[in-house]
Amino acid sequence: MNICPLCDNSICRPFHRDAHREYLRCGRCALVFVPREFFLSPGAERAEYDLHQNHPADPGYRHFLSRLVDPLLLRLAPGSSGLDFGCGPGPALAAMLEEAGHRVRLYDVFYRPDVAALSAQYDFITATEVVEHLFHPGRELERLWACLRPGGLLGIMTKRVRSAAAFANWHYKNDLTHVCFFAEETFEYLARRFGAELEVVGDDTVILRKPES
Repeated sequence: MNICPLCDNSICRPFHRDAHREYLRCGRCALVFVPREFFLSPGAERAEYDLHQNHPADPGYRHFLSRLVDPLLLRLAPGSSGLDFGCGPGPALAAMLEEAGHRVRLYDVFYRPDVAALSAQYDFITATEVVEHLFHPGRELERLWACLRPGGLLGIMTKRVRSAAAFANWHYKNDLTHVCFFAEETFEYLARRFGAELEVVGDDTVILRKPES
């Protein structure tokens, strides 16, 4: 039985199949996900990430990240401290936030495996192009939420599922390291689960605010 990796729901129905994988959709949180038999091995997954060319000084990459950085900066108090979760080998987003006067700690399971960073408390946490890679998104997002101080912000950037017809021709699903695909309804579910305020600030960007108490 394929259980939803975000909300543990057992009612998950076929959504799409292509030449490489099948995809299921959860009836509770609307997450589209790949069954675990299609997961890459850690070595194969790391090899794919090593091909990425995301340099912190690259203007194009910075422009891409600004879709989260700009709205986040509007909502942060001066000198806030945060975590860049899934920072990758070139933590450009952390550099952009530090240039704006904030302090940023790094975590990445392959490139910055600082487990102690997942036990600290932060004013904000960012996850840019990360959640679609998570084998256990429910568990990981719970852990990140616990790291946020009251009133803290969780900023997530990931392309969203629109419809079954759009999904069939969607390039985003063709990356074999992408195993979870969030819809706007998925983030609405997370907001209810966490008691959070949800802001959809872009086509692929959301911010969840933790309650003050």
